[in-house]
Amino acid sequence: MFARWFYRIRPAVAHKPLRPLSTKHDMVASFGLHNPNVHFTPFTFEWGPLGQASTSDPTSFWKGIKTIAGHGDPTLKEGLAVHQYAANVSMGKQAFVNHDGDFLIIPVQGRLDIQTELGRMMVCPGELCVIQAGLRFKVVLPDGPVHGYIQEIFGAHYELPELGPIGSNGLALPKDFEVPVASFDIDSSDWEVVLKLAGELYHYSQNHTPFDVVAWHGNYSPYKYEMTKILALSSMKDQLDPSAYCILTAKSKITGVSLSDFCAFTPKWVNSLDSFRPPYYHRTMASEMMGMIYGTYAGSSKTLSPGALTCDNSFVAHGESYQAWKKATSEALEPQFQGEGTLSMPFSLAR
Repeated sequence: MFARWFYRIRPAVAHKPLRPLSTKHDMVASFGLHNPNVHFTPFTFEWGPLGQASTSDPTSFWKGIKTIAGHGDPTLKEGLAVHQYAANVSMGKQAFVNHDGDFLIIPVQGRLDIQTELGRMMVCPGELCVIQAGLRFKVVLPDGPVHGYIQEIFGAHYELPELGPIGSNGLALPKDFEVPVASFDIDSSDWEVVLKLAGELYHYSQNHTPFDVVAWHGNYSPYKYEMTKILALSSMKDQLDPSAYCILTAKSKITGVSLSDFCAFTPKWVNSLDSFRPPYYHRTMASEMMGMIYGTYAGSSKTLSPGALTCDNSFVAHGESYQAWKKATSEALEPQFQGEGTLSMPFSLAR
């Protein structure tokens, strides 16, 4: 059960009437066949990093979100969306609240100084943060223009994966997740709050800051995590499934099937014996989307640069390039340190 309790200066209901917001945006929430902008396809895709907005076009965090893929619908409390974002200005006296689902935010370029109703988080490239549905927040850009990734889940919450025979000390440890402490402002100036519901935008104004929570308690709180802290598994024989690198998972309505597994590939020693070291050519029930935080990716036949995104759809065969296969089947199987200076992250999506 998730819950939180606020001790705030003014009640959140103290604002002017809610109204539709006509601002053009690129966020999609409904992925049914009735949406003419949605296409289901078995093809493999690659997208480069989002280009930075022009200085003549100030773009704050929520305005810079662009939906790339997804399935389901938040009104059915099932499914998810994968976005990229690019912004060049801070949000000022404006807050954003997402009623559709939880945001998992992964910066690639530039830190995000995120102020939430529960406190502040400085999120750097190499870290992730989760902001749950219904929580108002704003984003300040201390380093200038930024870009990165967002995964949004509908009707579920992120949690640690079950460890089974791994035991109590493996993958992402609970002690390494950081939550904000209460931090409030005294501010009676005009503010705007932008709300997203079923992919549509609304807004309201109020004559005080929404960030006036003096104290809080509960377990429905935002948090951040440094991805290089994961205690990933390794194998003396065959390539392990991506779940061996899972940081967070979200359950679907199907028992035993995750809505999404969010993983991180960090530097590691590979010392497999008598085995094909790269990932085998394979087909997976889950669609696989891959992003790069920093470094040089060498995990498949695709070209993946920091901020770019790839997609292999479910049950579609994929794997290594011919050059990688040739090298792996002819070189001596000596211990290798792979991925030095590199951090990449796959989304395994149950679709």
